[in-house]
Amino acid sequence: MRKYIISSIFFFSIIAVIVSCQSQQQIDLQNYMSNGKDIYKAKCQNCHGENGEGLGELAPPLTDSVFLKSNKMRLACIIKNGANETFLIHGKAYKEKMPAFPELADIDVAQVMVYVTNSFGNHQGFVPYSEVSKQLQHCK
Repeated sequence: MRKYIISSIFFFSIIAVIVSCQSQQQIDLQNYMSNGKDIYKAKCQNCHGENGEGLGELAPPLTDSVFLKSNKMRLACIIKNGANETFLIHGKAYKEKMPAFPELADIDVAQVMVYVTNSFGNHQGFVPYSEVSKQLQHCK
């Protein structure tokens, strides 16, 4: 019995060390992904789809990592302020206006942006709130 208790304590100590080795950025990424998913479901999913597949001619898919990467510095502005321009995604033009979400706080925009850019086949990593907040100050 004593050997079992000692082994259990050792095992849980190893697990605690492994869990504590996560960087702050990894922890932030997990939190942003979780919160961003909730915001996406509430604000974006009706048009862009549960799996980012889009909505026919009305809303583009979010599965084009090339578009997302090349527009990464604009995504926060697009999410917060909407867009009234044509986007070329997967070789298809999308002309419908995207609504603005002015009620979203900067942190909400950051979280949904991280979720979108790391879901639906996209793997673009973490973007901190501070960077998104700076991007939002320079929206046109």
